[in-house]
Amino acid sequence: MPHHGAPPEQVKQELEADKRRIQHALIVTIGCLVLVWGAFLINLQFNLGLNRFGNRPLRTEGLVGILSMAFLHGGWEHIWSNTVSFFTLSSMLLYFYRGIGLKVLFWTWLGSGILLWTSGASGNHIGLSGVVYALAAFLFLSGVIRRHAILMRVALVVVFLYGSIVWGVFPIEVGVSWQGHLAGAFMGGLLAVVWRKEGPQPPPLPPEEEEESEIEPEQAVVGPDRLRYSSIPQKGARVNEGHDGTPPIKDI
Repeated sequence: MPHHGAPPEQVKQELEADKRRIQHALIVTIGCLVLVWGAFLINLQFNLGLNRFGNRPLRTEGLVGILSMAFLHGGWEHIWSNTVSFFTLSSMLLYFYRGIGLKVLFWTWLGSGILLWTSGASGNHIGLSGVVYALAAFLFLSGVIRRHAILMRVALVVVFLYGSIVWGVFPIEVGVSWQGHLAGAFMGGLLAVVWRKEGPQPPPLPPEEEEESEIEPEQAVVGPDRLRYSSIPQKGARVNEGHDGTPPIKDI
């Protein structure tokens, strides 16, 4: 962001950098959503039954669902609610966490699927909500850990917009994959801790002003060194009971 009182040339450069960051965030986020919506519409139009390729924990045929589950949705309400949340959270991640945003997005996508598959939960899990929970958890916890003024404001925005989704990690609503939500939230929090030293860091505090010593030069003692501080509701569709013996689909 441009600094107040900076030279015009510097302001222009910072504005151009901001523009590039916004473009990058939007291109990646919209690109992911195009793939998600493409899979949904193709499946709907041609009745391909792609939802059978969801995440089925601890089952060999469910391994493909680690990657594919986020592209599969149970209906219009399901995909639309996930779209709005993902667009907001992914855009904030890629804009404010430049340098690590892409790998955070990748590992939230992959890691939440892996954790869900190893959980042993029953059913066939589909939907993008696991990634949404991972992004929300990362943005909130990372902002708190880093103690960066701007990132803490981002964390507050996440709480304001999506604080209520915390209820989604509990087995409250039948047919909704709370295990997928919990796996995503855990993965996002884990990444926030593991990569807390990477990406944006708070600026160091100014060194403590040295007080002028009134002691005679021959009696003066060396004072302490200057210190520098460094920052140490997704609502899914109901369970769909298959007529071919396949396990029920749980939307996340």
